[in-house]
Amino acid sequence: MVGVTAGATSAAPRDAAPRPLSQVVPVPAAVHEGGAPYSIGERTAIRVPEGSPEAVRVGRYLAALLRPSTGYPLPVRPLAAGGRDGIVLALSGHAGGLGEEGYRLDVTKHGVAITAERPAGLFHGVQTLRQLLPAAVEARTPQPGPWTVSGGTVTDAPRYSYRGAMLDVSRHFFTVAEVERYIDQLSLYKINYLHLHLSDDQGWRIAIRSWPRLATYGGSTEVGGGAGGYYTEAQYEQIVRYAASRYMTVVPEIDMPAHTNAALASYAPLNCDGVAPPLYTGTNVGFSSLCVPKAVTYGFIADVLRELAALTPGPYLHIGGDEAHSTSAADYAAFMDRVQPLVAAHGKTVLAWHEITNAHPIAGAVAQYWGTAGTEKGVVAAAKAGTRLVMSPANHTYLDMKYNRSTKLGLSWAGYTEVKDAYGWDPATFLQGAPASAVLGVEAPLWSETISTSDDIGYMAFPRLPAIAELGWSPAASHDWDAFRARLAAQGPRWDVLGIDYYRSPQVPWPADE
Repeated sequence: MVGVTAGATSAAPRDAAPRPLSQVVPVPAAVHEGGAPYSIGERTAIRVPEGSPEAVRVGRYLAALLRPSTGYPLPVRPLAAGGRDGIVLALSGHAGGLGEEGYRLDVTKHGVAITAERPAGLFHGVQTLRQLLPAAVEARTPQPGPWTVSGGTVTDAPRYSYRGAMLDVSRHFFTVAEVERYIDQLSLYKINYLHLHLSDDQGWRIAIRSWPRLATYGGSTEVGGGAGGYYTEAQYEQIVRYAASRYMTVVPEIDMPAHTNAALASYAPLNCDGVAPPLYTGTNVGFSSLCVPKAVTYGFIADVLRELAALTPGPYLHIGGDEAHSTSAADYAAFMDRVQPLVAAHGKTVLAWHEITNAHPIAGAVAQYWGTAGTEKGVVAAAKAGTRLVMSPANHTYLDMKYNRSTKLGLSWAGYTEVKDAYGWDPATFLQGAPASAVLGVEAPLWSETISTSDDIGYMAFPRLPAIAELGWSPAASHDWDAFRARLAAQGPRWDVLGIDYYRSPQVPWPADE
């Protein structure tokens, strides 16, 4: 692993020349290089439309990113009629079909203009501008610059509307600050969904008022026997708000009917025999199950989903459904038939692991595919019948898989996953026979059996997370490993400055240390 202090500036000399507009991750949909560059200077202002509080927030976010390293005041001012100097953030309903998240970035000698139809597009355009500046711009102390952006135009919009990352906070608990740090890292690569795995055999991580022991007892430990932890309602809402400020939607998961030992240990009536098992701190899976015939099971689930839905403004509630090895096929189908309408009753969309296709997915349900073969006939049939898919094949997207045999962290049940493996697949074709139109997007899960710190997260997520982010954002025609690895290499100095403890894959031509 590589430990680097945030604010390091070793990357500044090799970043002195303006970066070509196409040298960002994810690669933009269309780039036209040319014209004079623009240099951010002492007199640069950030101009925003007065009538959009969200655009003002994006402008303030950009100013907060740039001020520490540049040392410039960068005032955020109203966009006066005809004023196009400095950095302009503009909203336009006639921006050329950019949609909810697309943007156009124009650079001339007079300034940088980011235009979008919606504020999310402005935010994504800011991430592109950020990557076009030298890596030292990420420092929290003044740096020498220069802060120059190449001339030309970027026109960009995402391939998929769902581009997610999952963090398992159940096997090991992560604090609000640690989750927020990961959100910031994800936002740089235009990830727009954060899936939080909030419950499992080893821990229950969200306070539920009607069933308080779920958190206070079921959340009291973690893998290896550590102290565990949980989020209060206020803390969970803080994460939701922070994610929203980065145009990211939280998808909470309560796994069921398996992966439920923490709940079963907290409340004896949830067990078929009425006896609560002990808390569990190991890593085996598939041994636990809610009691499908009991009425109390569905009262419990209804309460949990009701409280969670009230705290979650996003459209999805994830109900798990994976590895239910201790639940019969008939019970599993009966269980899912009763639980899915409880999600819909709160105006939410069902999201579940792809085993839900072994039951009867409700209309509009989304199945998250985590297989490795791409040949599961039941999933294909469900996709043909209208079930949408989030693609997370474990041998390509699971960020907890080891890079190679010598990787100290992670598991290897899905094989070893180098950065080329993370990049080397197509979400539209991986599941053989499924219609490409069924694919809603991609997600990169990070399970935490062996992951317990922010440095662990960084090491396992980077450089693979940006590879998966590019598959979700960039056009399929742009998918090129050699071009990607060169662009990815240029991210290394930025991660150095950000203090991300990343894996220096030998497959990537990282800049030489100075």
